[in-house]
Amino acid sequence: MTDPHKTEPDLRLRAVLPAPPKDVYQALTDPAALRAWLTEHAEVDLPGRYAFWGRSTPDGAEPHQRVLHVDESTVRFAWTVEGVEATVQFEVAENEDGTLFTLTQSDLPSFEEVLADRAGARGGMQTFWTLAIANLADHLAGRELTPKCDFTSSEFRASVLIDADPEAVFASMTRPELFHQWFGVRVDIEPWVGGRFAMGGFELNPGGVEFVEFEPGRKATLRYADGMTDSWELEGSDGKTRLTVVQSGFDPANPPHPGWAGWLAGISALRRYHELPAWRSLWRSIEVAGVPGGMLTVDE
Repeated sequence: MTDPHKTEPDLRLRAVLPAPPKDVYQALTDPAALRAWLTEHAEVDLPGRYAFWGRSTPDGAEPHQRVLHVDESTVRFAWTVEGVEATVQFEVAENEDGTLFTLTQSDLPSFEEVLADRAGARGGMQTFWTLAIANLADHLAGRELTPKCDFTSSEFRASVLIDADPEAVFASMTRPELFHQWFGVRVDIEPWVGGRFAMGGFELNPGGVEFVEFEPGRKATLRYADGMTDSWELEGSDGKTRLTVVQSGFDPANPPHPGWAGWLAGISALRRYHELPAWRSLWRSIEVAGVPGGMLTVDE
């Protein structure tokens, strides 16, 4: 159960959404809207019921939410995932660019547990919400949504069309000064076969992962120490890029769903980076308990 003495959440996400607060609140509380940007199933009858579930939800075979508080700007609910109850809160406030949306969640596994794949479905909560909020922003703007993560699948393959040429997309994925702008994470990259790709930079992650394929504008493949691979394939047509991301080589009995949701959230940010005029990151801050200092860059 939630610790009544705990005051600081384990996760706080703050984003500016392209709509007035009343429209954002409507998208947060209308079941049809939730079924568009969040997950497959939703039932809402406030103040009594706020429920969502489906394959795009961690531990989502059935709903596990109960309402704690509702007012004109806030929805707070308990959510039990794999037997652990957490508190989630949505809050909307006026902002000169639209709506400042804040999400907080308590009782998440530690960052070390997530990295070591010991957190189960709870390990995917931060990336689940990051992708969901990005899709909420695109839903409000009338843009095509990024594919959701299937938390029931043992296969990961995602394909999106980006309104930019392959050379530009490839550069933004392999040049560190560009990558950290749209992904919001510090990274060091050695752009050649045998080179390293290190989330958090070489100081935090000196070994990184290795490029085993690197064809500018066409393809790159990263291989992890355990044999898992991430492959990015790019095909261009009429100034647009079909980007396909495939992950393989993992234990099919323990798929890395948190990482998949994180890549999808990154793909959403990559699309916005290339497609929105006068681009600015959706995020104002991302705070995750236990993440090493200097790794996240969205609020720099």
